[in-house]
Amino acid sequence: MVKIGIIGGSGLDNPDIIENAKDVEVDTPYGKPSSALKHGRIKGVEVILLARHGREHTIPPTQVNYRANIHALKEAGCTHILATTACGSLREQIGRGDFVILDQFIDFTRLRKVSFYDTFPGGGENAKHTPMADPFNEDLRKAFIESAKELKIKAHPKGTVVTIEGSRFSTRAESNMFRQWGADVINMSIAPEAIFANEADIPYAAVAMSTDYDCWKTDEAPVTWEEILKVFGENVEKVTKLLINTIPKISDKK
Repeated sequence: MVKIGIIGGSGLDNPDIIENAKDVEVDTPYGKPSSALKHGRIKGVEVILLARHGREHTIPPTQVNYRANIHALKEAGCTHILATTACGSLREQIGRGDFVILDQFIDFTRLRKVSFYDTFPGGGENAKHTPMADPFNEDLRKAFIESAKELKIKAHPKGTVVTIEGSRFSTRAESNMFRQWGADVINMSIAPEAIFANEADIPYAAVAMSTDYDCWKTDEAPVTWEEILKVFGENVEKVTKLLINTIPKISDKK
């Protein structure tokens, strides 16, 4: 039976959207997740919402307990995970308010746990090295792309996200370097989250909303947190509609 974890969740706490909503506090061997798990249904499908940075956005990117978040969703029976995130655009053609259905990441974080496996008990054949060539599930990506077309939401069907440590934004030199590396958008959360979902064998996909042009674009003012909040707030209804339209398309197959 399908049960979908949704990470991000801005705008989805509305009781008119989630049927029979109920908060459940949980703990994990890796500590507590970022928020209580909000159980309910959307379009008849079981869902669990988790606020990546806490319900009041009090957890900085480096301090998010990604291991606990993914473990909690797996233990709660989630068969798939859909994530939402704000991002900065590293490409002229990805404008403010555009969505990007991510297909690759570059992990430029340095201070975070990036595996469930702190040791390899027994070593040798027991070592855990998870393939990561295609970290975003193709079926979930296709469901996002199809929903965006139906809703006439401007969405780029693929894109590489570079995840930086934060909480500061990039220097102009860094921003230009990421462009040369082939990154299309930049954020502070997706890479570790995608890694843990893959290690947990949970199909995972993420939609990124472009809110700014980072700082590479010299004819634009450098990114500010206030500008991110403004653009995201103007488009949160589109994110919600995209998720609601995508959820019924997800089947039992992995």
